[in-house]
Parts: sequence; C-alpha cells; structure tokens
Amino acid sequence: MAVVLYHFGVAGIGGGFAGVDVFFVISGYLMCGIILGGIERDSFSVWRFYLARARRIWPALLVLCLVALAFGWFFLMPEEYKQLGKHARESLTFSSNLRYFDESGYFDVASQEKWLLHTWSLSVEWQFYLILPLVLMLAARFLPGRRTVVILLGALFAVSLGLCLWRTQVNPSEAFYMIQTRAWEMLAGALVFLVGRRGWSSGVRQVLELLGFGLIIGTVLLLDKQSLWPGWRAILPVAGAALVLLAARERSLWTASLPAQWLGTRSYSIYLWHWPLVVALAYLERLDDPLWVSVAVVASLLLGHLSYTLVEVPAQRGLVKLRAWQAGLVLVIVLALVAIVAQQVRRSGFPNRLPEAVALIEAERNSHNPRLKECLDPEASCIYGAEPVRAIIIGDSHADAVVTALQAALPGGEGGILFRGGSGCPIAFGLRSNEGKAYCEELNEALQQEHAGLPAGVPMVMMGRTAEYLNGGEPGEMKPRFHFGEPHAQNSADYLAEFRQHYIATMCSLAEHRPLYLVRPTPEMAVDVPTRLGRAMLLGQERHFSLPLADYHRRQGFVWAMQDEVVERCGARILDPLPYLCAEGTCQSTEGNRPLYRDGDHFSEFGNRRLVLMFREVFAPAH
Repeated sequence: MAVVLYHFGVAGIGGGFAGVDVFFVISGYLMCGIILGGIERDSFSVWRFYLARARRIWPALLVLCLVALAFGWFFLMPEEYKQLGKHARESLTFSSNLRYFDESGYFDVASQEKWLLHTWSLSVEWQFYLILPLVLMLAARFLPGRRTVVILLGALFAVSLGLCLWRTQVNPSEAFYMIQTRAWEMLAGALVFLVGRRGWSSGVRQVLELLGFGLIIGTVLLLDKQSLWPGWRAILPVAGAALVLLAARERSLWTASLPAQWLGTRSYSIYLWHWPLVVALAYLERLDDPLWVSVAVVASLLLGHLSYTLVEVPAQRGLVKLRAWQAGLVLVIVLALVAIVAQQVRRSGFPNRLPEAVALIEAERNSHNPRLKECLDPEASCIYGAEPVRAIIIGDSHADAVVTALQAALPGGEGGILFRGGSGCPIAFGLRSNEGKAYCEELNEALQQEHAGLPAGVPMVMMGRTAEYLNGGEPGEMKPRFHFGEPHAQNSADYLAEFRQHYIATMCSLAEHRPLYLVRPTPEMAVDVPTRLGRAMLLGQERHFSLPLADYHRRQGFVWAMQDEVVERCGARILDPLPYLCAEGTCQSTEGNRPLYRDGDHFSEFGNRRLVLMFREVFAPAH
C-alpha cells in the first residue's frame, strides 16, 4: 500500500516507492524456496517453474492491457495511443523496464502519462525468474551444498549491489530500471531463505521484526522523490524486509492480521490497477484533488479485489487442471493475440476513429518544417527557396520551426534562406555537452570556422531554446546541459557567468561580418498543445492553454539580459515575437481551436505564420 499511496501523492508517504524494493526481497525469498525445494527433492522442472510464474503473472496483466487498450480507443490521441500500444506489447513480453529506461526517468512528470509504467518492476522480476533457477541448478550440479550456494549468491549479491551504488551516481535511471542493478534486492531475499531460521527466542524474533519494520517505515516516511534512488538508501528497506523475513513470526500482528492477509493476497492485482488510475487522474487534471484521490485509492482496492477473484483465482484453477503443455499453449496463444492487437495500435494509433474536429487538431502535430529530417542536421546546409541567399538562420529545432516563416517574409518571394542548425544545440563557441551530444560540439566548431565565409553582408537570424540548455527542459529544473570547462551540477552563478561570457563572445563574433538579429525565446506552453486540446475535445470540454507573461519572463529573464548585452556591445538587433503571440498578460497556444504549436514549444507551420510580419524587419530597407 505504500507504493499505492505514494503514487497518488498522499502526504507523508514520500518514500513509498521503496515498497517495490520490499516486494523484490520477498519475491527472491519465495522463489529461492520453491526452486531449492524442488532441486533437493529431485523434482524441479525449470519449464514447470516458468509456467507457474506465467500462470501467476500473465492473466491479470493481459486483462489490464486489454482494458487499457479499449479505454485508449475512445479517449487517447493517436500518438498517446501508439505509445500505449508499444508499452502494452513490451509489458506483456517483460521488457518494459528496458523501454522506460530508454525513454525517461521514473520520477519525471511525463511518467504520469504512461499508463503501464509500473510494469517495469514485473519485467525486472520476470528477468530474475528466468535467471535464478538456471543459476541454482548449475550450482546444485557443480557446487553441491548450501554453503557453496550461499557463497555464490553472496558474491552475485555483492556485484549487483556494487553496480547499483556506482550506476546510481553515474546514471540513476539505469540503476533504477535494470536487472543487474536490482538483482541484489531479490538475492537478499534468496540469501535470507538459505540462512534459514535460527534457534532464536520469541523475544529475539520480535526485536528483529520491529527493527525490520522500523527501517521500512522510516524509509517510507523520511525519504522523497528527490532522494537519489536506489543507491545506498535502498539498503534500508531491503535490510528491513530481510529482517522481517528472518524473524519469521507466524502470528505477528503486522503480517498475520486479517487486513494484512487480505492486502497480501490481492497485492499483485492492486498494484496492477492502481497506476492506471493515477494516470487517469492526471489525464483529468484531478491528481491534486483530495476527494478524487480518495475515491481512486478505494477504487484501486476494489479493482484489485475484482481482478483477484474474477481473473487471478479462476485462471490459476483453470490452468492448473490442464497438462503443462496445454496450459502453456493457452497462455502463449492469448498472449500472442493481445500482443498483436497492441502492435497494431503501436503502428497506427488508428487516427480515423477520432471525430473530425479532433483529427484536425492531431494533424497539427505533424505540421512541421517539410525539410526537418533533411535539414535539422549539424552536417547539413540547406537553402530554402532559390539563390541568391537573402538571409541566414542559425540555431536549434526552434529555429527550424520558423524557417518557412522567414522564407515567407522574403520581399517578393525572391531569393532564399540558408539554414544551419542541430536539434538541442545552443550556439556558443567552445561548448561541451553533458549528455554526449558530440554533434552539438561539432556544429559549433564548424560554425566558428566557416561563419566568416558565409555570404557577405547577408543578415543572420539567431534563434534557440537557450533557457533549456541553462536550466533543463521543465520549469523549475536547474540542471545545465552544456559546459565550457568543468561540468556543473547546477546552474550556479559561476556557470551562468561562464555561459554568458561565451554566448556574448560568440554573438559578437557573428555580428562582425553581417547584421545579426536575435529572436526572443519562444513562449513554452509546458504541455503538449495538440494532445491536451484533443483530450479536452474527446471529453466534451472546451479548453484553452496559455502561458502568463510573468512566467515567461521568469524563465527567460537571463536569456533576455544576455541578448540585450549583445545589442549594446555588438550592435545586434532584437526580433520580439511576443507582440504577435501574447496579449493582456498571456501568450496563447491556439487560434480558435487550432494549435499554434505542434507540441509544447515548437511552432507548427500554421503557428509560425504569425511571425512573418516580425521577420519582415530583417529585410526592411533601413537595414
């Protein structure tokens, strides 16, 4: 329940995510007991073991995925639906932890838009189930005796824990999602089983149990999502769970009470169903409403109970009656059918199912620069229109999103626009990436060498999402993505001064050879505009998403100050899109019911037309 309450944002349960770690320990304990018991009785079959695990996990998961896909048909936009199909497929094949590691971090805001995110732990668990019996069977054959098995698993435990501690510092998402950095938690449970019960008195066992629950409860209450996880902190709940298992108090109030037993038998189904309800509340923008959260917590228990009684138990009973090959065949056929459905959803998203008005909004998502793939490449140099080149635009994907607007501003439509840029690349000579974006470094090096040789006297327009490179992609994030000397963990005053120095020097260097125009930063909506607008329509709501100017200036103030200094020192000129996008203290994301953005911060081809009049200043006779 700690995980459930944490995911619903219940106050005081900031470390509830540690409930998964406790579950891993228990799982390792139980699986080791099942496997070793079978091996010692000379009756263990790895295939029967895999089948038993499949009977336990797949039926309820299959039903959840089917329900989620059915819900998505009516209420998700095509891109969301495609993502759900992809995640359902990988959840059913127990590879979703790899997908979520590749996509983002568990604690990211975007995680609340992933309906099956919680299945990462099932994937890790299944991967452990695949490996553990093979290890124990080999150990029984070549390293007989429990002592040698303890030494072997202890060594694997130490290696996995060491990897976890290391990778948490280097790449927390990897440490969170990957089997090699999580195996130690399940191995801890296996080692507890191997150590076995000691001849401890009832009082000693009671103390061990109290210490164990104290560690678990302390972790749940004292940690929060800002804590680097798993890392060394995960040792606390793992040790706590291990102590509780070592105590093995059969009549404990903590574990033997009716509520604890009821929750324990239904814990898998409750876990399965609670997260989609969290995402549903986020979808409805009710995750901060205590009443809605309370109802959703109760609904999680109810759905978990229904899943247990109507799916888990009947499926187990029915499959157990079949021969092993028959049960396996049934599971594989049903899995294949659901996976095929999920794959079809992943491939198309079925946009034709949408009402016409919603389909028009979705179409705006793909309304981008028609040469985006060709030209948003640090090695490419593209001319839009025909020669001679009348203007140059340099920058990142924000610059790419307005190239055609600059082209539309050409007097008489004659001439062309030269574009140079790279996705996610600021223009500041000498920068180095914190995220392995060597192509950004190469782009800046190339521009530094070649800018003097670009068409002489032709005006240059500079545009980019500079605030992201300073602060991160989300408002409130403070992690810089590039550096010039040593990397900085936060955008400290020293880092900002360093960036400012290099940015201004770069802009002044560019301004030596031609008129330089700096475009004020694009207002960032912080939501995917087509998705959120389409959702509202599907729910029969009328919504308009906007950005208060005060929030805009709070995020972009430092960038404005740098640009102003370039104007003062180097004679650059400012192009300000705000008069064309904002009025009465807010910047709008739509015109009528049509998005101006194709996501949260890139203009669509429709939206960038608002800036044509602004770009005409580049070609004004006075300049």
